[in-house]
Amino acid sequence: MQTPRLHPDTIEEIKQRADIYDVISEYVVLRRRGKDFVGLCPFHDEKTPSFTVSPTKQMYYCFGCQAGGNAIKFLMDLHKHSFAEVVLDLARRYQVPVQTLEPEQRQQLQRQLSERSQLYEILASTCQFYQHALRQSQGQLALQYLQQQRQLQDETIAQFNLGYAPLGWETLYRYLVEDKRYPAQLVEKAGLIKPRKEGSGYYDVFRDRVIIPIHDVMGRVIGFGGRSLGDEQPKYLNSPETELFNKGKTLFALDKAKAGISQQDRAVVVEGYFDAIALHAAGINNVVASLGTALSIDQVRLLLRYSDSKQLILNFDADKAGKIAAERAIGEIAELVYKGEVQLKILNLPDGKDADEYLHTHTPADYQQLVANAPLWLDWQIQQITKDRNLKQATDFQQVSQQLVKLLKNITNLDTLNYYVSRCAEILALGDARLVSLRVENLLTQVASDRSSRLTHTPGFRKPQYIKTQEFSTQASKTTAPTLEKSLLEQAEALLLRIYLHCPEQRQAITDTLEERDLQFSLSHHRFLWRQILEISADDLEIDLISKVQDKCLEFPEQMGLVSHLFQLDEIGKKEILRTPQVVQAATACMERVLREKRYRHFLELWEQTDPEAEPELWQSYYQAFYAEKLRLQELDKQRQFSLPDLRPM
Repeated sequence: MQTPRLHPDTIEEIKQRADIYDVISEYVVLRRRGKDFVGLCPFHDEKTPSFTVSPTKQMYYCFGCQAGGNAIKFLMDLHKHSFAEVVLDLARRYQVPVQTLEPEQRQQLQRQLSERSQLYEILASTCQFYQHALRQSQGQLALQYLQQQRQLQDETIAQFNLGYAPLGWETLYRYLVEDKRYPAQLVEKAGLIKPRKEGSGYYDVFRDRVIIPIHDVMGRVIGFGGRSLGDEQPKYLNSPETELFNKGKTLFALDKAKAGISQQDRAVVVEGYFDAIALHAAGINNVVASLGTALSIDQVRLLLRYSDSKQLILNFDADKAGKIAAERAIGEIAELVYKGEVQLKILNLPDGKDADEYLHTHTPADYQQLVANAPLWLDWQIQQITKDRNLKQATDFQQVSQQLVKLLKNITNLDTLNYYVSRCAEILALGDARLVSLRVENLLTQVASDRSSRLTHTPGFRKPQYIKTQEFSTQASKTTAPTLEKSLLEQAEALLLRIYLHCPEQRQAITDTLEERDLQFSLSHHRFLWRQILEISADDLEIDLISKVQDKCLEFPEQMGLVSHLFQLDEIGKKEILRTPQVVQAATACMERVLREKRYRHFLELWEQTDPEAEPELWQSYYQAFYAEKLRLQELDKQRQFSLPDLRPM
């Protein structure tokens, strides 16, 4: 089905019901600052909060990356969903009736909305079914496993909604499809049953397993993990990927841990469900589990939304398997560590124990102390490289040295690299301070040599060559002018659009000026925004233009991303708005100046290429043309005397 055109009334009602603070606070830790709220931007990495949410304007804006918009735009950018998908999801959440501009689509849209809602309902009902089964005679072994082997109190069992999947092949199927009357196709879409390979019918995915529900960050059940009670393999089984459940974007217990992560400013990631459950039961509430997969960028960014310091502690087993798991879990996030964007630490518990086992013989305070003393990942890597090695032996020294260089080569942050080069040099100096500087020089030489080699073998790479001053000057004049011209045009057009959006009293004057001077917006994204503005404000210059235009532009996410910053005003912008007439004059002068500059260069080039003796009249006309443009450029420069600092003449 094509993307539906949603009725403006539906969009408006959703905007009124979906409070922007409620929506964003589910994903970003927000702290009050005056009338607004601030937090770490979820769209780019930052250490100092520059992401602002305004409940009065129902808008957000990041002064770091210029992301901005309303609640709908936030969810579109965060989840990479379409405008219609976000609106439908919010409509379901806030129970808003959906209207479209094509009546024939309404029934199908309502079905889509209803289906997603039913999936959540089916999963919630299944969770209750498993919880009930745990307390029945058939679930006694599972309950004993939780109470005795895992040493969990009833309070914790209830907190995590732990349950039991009965032994039968069709027990859940009969309950959901035959008793509750849910369509079998929807139950299958929820990842709870599978069609039989031979014959007809379905069978339950989870059978005779302890059930651990998996919740999203909002606390809704989206999947399950099942732990076998016997010898059935695999020991742990997760729900398959569904419309609601994506392992690579989900962390177990995050809904319960996000407040603790924010309060303690660090997140702990463990291997298993029961490690996380045991730690929460012990009062350590900043812990999540990784669902048995390598940590993804999405999962890490999800965690870091709740931590200002971007501190992440991986607590995996200390045995060989645990070390391999730690390396695997780091996966693609290693690049963030090498760049210094994440404070990744590794916690190996003593005696090869996991967190659940450790708490059976130690106190929560002991565990917290180990977390506090956990080494940074790069330090942990160095420990693994040098462990059980005798650096006084030539072979060990050479191998360790090579592995340390290999580690250093991956570090891209200069400050981090300098620190670890010194650290490794001290290790290789074996306590002899006189050798440290020599070891530093050797390490830096090897790291630099490798990077140079990789660069020169990169396709398209060419060594720099000497360019004569005159040649360089000529090339620069050809490339710099268009660059400056575009920059000037970008600034002027953006400024004029921002004034039109934020100053209703200036809209008619801007429209008249553009028509009188026959000026058009040259940049495609500005031209796109201007078309949306004209369509909306043609009959009414006093409407809530910003809100209307944003709604209209959300259906064009690519263009919206290029103009979203124009819907916001920083402090400097607010001050400039106070002298709007002069700024409008300056901006339109800049726009015209860029066009006149092109005309000036064009006629000048034609004049220089024309032979005055062979074509005296043509030569004279070109001269008059470029001279007229030159005079107009001088007039425009005078009009720009009120321009902003970054709108200087070329």
